[in-house]
Amino acid sequence: MKKLHPYLSTACAAVLFLANAAAARAEAPAVGSAAPDFSLTDSGGKVHKLSEHKGKYVVLEWTNPGCPFVRKHYDSGNMQKLQAEYVKKGVVWLDVDSSAPGKEGYLEGDSAKKAKDGDYAAASALLADPDGKVGHLYGATNTPHLYIVDPEGKLIYSGAIDSIASADKGDIAKATNYVRAALDEALAGKPVTKASSKAYGCSVKY
Repeated sequence: MKKLHPYLSTACAAVLFLANAAAARAEAPAVGSAAPDFSLTDSGGKVHKLSEHKGKYVVLEWTNPGCPFVRKHYDSGNMQKLQAEYVKKGVVWLDVDSSAPGKEGYLEGDSAKKAKDGDYAAASALLADPDGKVGHLYGATNTPHLYIVDPEGKLIYSGAIDSIASADKGDIAKATNYVRAALDEALAGKPVTKASSKAYGCSVKY
């Protein structure tokens, strides 16, 4: 059998990589389907399983403390206010950091603990996903990228935090907060009007 020319081999490898990436995106769970279970370790060394929170609403927030779009919501206090408000109502709020070692936003050890005690203090936990398995499992593309899981374990929202895709803090007050709207409707026993949107922000640093 003849060997492929090196350029053709490279091209084939590139096509295969893109095909695999597209397949991974296609397998991301759809709103209305079961949210994939996972186990991740938090900043304090405790292991969290999504299934442990069955019976409660859970927010999964993909984050990167170095991303200007994330900073928009944390430097303004917008995200912390949202977290505190709904955690008080019994919602479990899990921040997930899928940045790989050496990439922007990667946290470990003392830096992870410091982040949890600082920006992420209002969240239920800050979870590390350094190999990106859970991020890919959910098809998380951006930071921030948010998902809401209902008490039965089904996804009821996936997408952006709000309607204005910018890194400008001044836009927060003018935007429709999709996550707030979805949680308010769900907690009131109503169907979520806008169950999905296109996440905006920095790419997840897998």
